[in-house]
Amino acid sequence: MAQFFSLHPEHPQPRLVHQAVEIIRAGGLVALPTDSAYALGCHLGDAKSLERIRRIRNVDERHHLTLMCRDLSEIATFARVDNVRYRLLKAVTPGSYTFILEGTKELPRRVMHPKRKTIGLRVPDHPLVQALLAELGEPLLTSTLILPGDTEPLWDPEEIRDRLEKLVDLVLECGACGPEATTVVDLTGDEPELLRAGRGSLAPFGLE
Repeated sequence: MAQFFSLHPEHPQPRLVHQAVEIIRAGGLVALPTDSAYALGCHLGDAKSLERIRRIRNVDERHHLTLMCRDLSEIATFARVDNVRYRLLKAVTPGSYTFILEGTKELPRRVMHPKRKTIGLRVPDHPLVQALLAELGEPLLTSTLILPGDTEPLWDPEEIRDRLEKLVDLVLECGACGPEATTVVDLTGDEPELLRAGRGSLAPFGLE
């Protein structure tokens, strides 16, 4: 049975943040709110939790996972970012965007696209997620919480607890969470390519 933590939306309780991070470090799988719907999250180095995410989502290794990072410096550690891409990322982060970028050798091979060697990266604009990332001291491996057969991501913590109470170890709740997924933009080519229109505006990329 999943644990359920209710946290303050602006000032999440440090004690509960610490407990959540300890669960993640111990191999736990967490459902967490973001600035754009809920996500499943686990420790970057945990192969078993990664496979649990793929089973719950019913996706294979070709489906891009996403590293949630505290800031651009973390993104630059795990993805190849030149000056042009860095300036673009700086203009739109933190925010409701996921960027597909080529991974670096800092990433385990199992978390990247097997052929393209790419991964999703984002810097969320959400107090709880930022508190978790600060306490964890490294990125969180995540995937948007869209269950097989659903067309939209989950965003209601009570529904998530009902549907996933035997599949995850912890559900975090801190008030309203947006129902839209992130906007996904592929930055591996010469020009940004829109892969999914979501909460993030398309204007900064000239994709409207």
